[in-house]
Amino acid sequence: MMKLTPLCTTLLVFLTSSSSSNAFVVPSTRFAKRSSSSSSSPLTTMDAASDGEFEKKTVLVLGGDGFCGWPTSLHLSDKGHDVVIVDNLSRRNIDTELGCDSLTPITSPEVRVKAWKEVSGKDIEFVNLDVAKEYDLLVELIKDKKPDAIVHFAEQRAAPYSMKTSKTKRYTVDNNVGGSNNLCCAVIDADVDAHIVHLGTMGVYGYGTSGGEIPEGYIDVTLPGGRESNILHPAYPGSVYHATKCLDALLWQFYQKNDLLRITDLHQGIVWGTNTPQTIKDERLINRFDYDGDYGTVLNRFLMQGAMGVPLTVYGTGGQTRAFIHITDTARCIEIAIDNPPSKGDRVEIFNQIAETRRVRDVAALVADQTGVRVDTIPNPRNEAAENELDVANAKFCNLGLDPITLDVGLFDEVAEVVKKYKHRCNPTKILPASFWNKQRAAECATIDPESITLKEEETA
Repeated sequence: MMKLTPLCTTLLVFLTSSSSSNAFVVPSTRFAKRSSSSSSSPLTTMDAASDGEFEKKTVLVLGGDGFCGWPTSLHLSDKGHDVVIVDNLSRRNIDTELGCDSLTPITSPEVRVKAWKEVSGKDIEFVNLDVAKEYDLLVELIKDKKPDAIVHFAEQRAAPYSMKTSKTKRYTVDNNVGGSNNLCCAVIDADVDAHIVHLGTMGVYGYGTSGGEIPEGYIDVTLPGGRESNILHPAYPGSVYHATKCLDALLWQFYQKNDLLRITDLHQGIVWGTNTPQTIKDERLINRFDYDGDYGTVLNRFLMQGAMGVPLTVYGTGGQTRAFIHITDTARCIEIAIDNPPSKGDRVEIFNQIAETRRVRDVAALVADQTGVRVDTIPNPRNEAAENELDVANAKFCNLGLDPITLDVGLFDEVAEVVKKYKHRCNPTKILPASFWNKQRAAECATIDPESITLKEEETA
């Protein structure tokens, strides 16, 4: 039977003083999803109106050229904020390194922001800057722009790529942790009270290690002697990438305590989908779509394989349970976080940024039923449990107005259409995994042949 854990309901979240050992009291419960019978599309549904008057803010989006950063930048600009994208285009350089472009033909940042100006009448500035290496320029930029918020996407985001070689492991640590530390230092040196909003990952918690529902960031514990406390949830990373997010979390805790920085950390699930209400306004605004074994997220990879007539490749038993969120909701969650900053002196605010949890083999079955392709199991390149449960709290975003988009076969069609349109850009040899967690996993996966994948021929009339 399919495991479905949709997340969101009309719950009351009781906020107490930030100095309390339990700032949020969240009832343990299941959440009610947006009706799957609804005909609304994530690309046409209007956001729920927020209470109060709109407050225009200046927002720096670090990593704003990427898969999550670009649609978020457009969303924030569309809402009326002044947006500055900061990116060193490293993800585009990795495309060249891997010999695998985005399935969708993404245009240059200059073309993208020009197209946005034409369709919206709004300006987005683009700054080419390496957050992890060009510290002095980062400080000057923050001094100059005096941002109200800084959204931090500027990290190498793929777990498989972070495990590929010693070079990619070292790069991931240097880039991610160095960039986050630079950001904190730059905000302090610039003497600007900017709210940092960081995109983290559900992977910081590990999977199924809490012994119950995973809370939002902080967990109640009983210390020796019967002392009760509310502490940062223990870290249990499953890759070098996830380890950098755990290290980020410790940096946030330190700089909040030491320098009173205002920080929100968003533990996001696996993102699916491609376009948003903003990126579909013009072909030049299209978001990137990764399908390869390193950067392709599991659901997008399944949808791509199904649309192309390629058997779905499930790693191991497919018993891994993971959290999912649509790309449109990623942008909306960032907006909600920006609109609800912690006060100076408050501890780091942490949200679980997900819509629902599903078991991987159940997601594969859902896509297979829709597309008619078969499901193949292959050796798992990752060092992880074959089966796990995942129960996650997600009340905070819901109580701030998020009505999350959940997995529905009707929504898959939009992704499938994108895939079919750009099928000719696919390199089938890049679909299977090419990064392995350790030598044992590499040996177990030795039979995987990237050249074995062939695309279904188009039917002729």
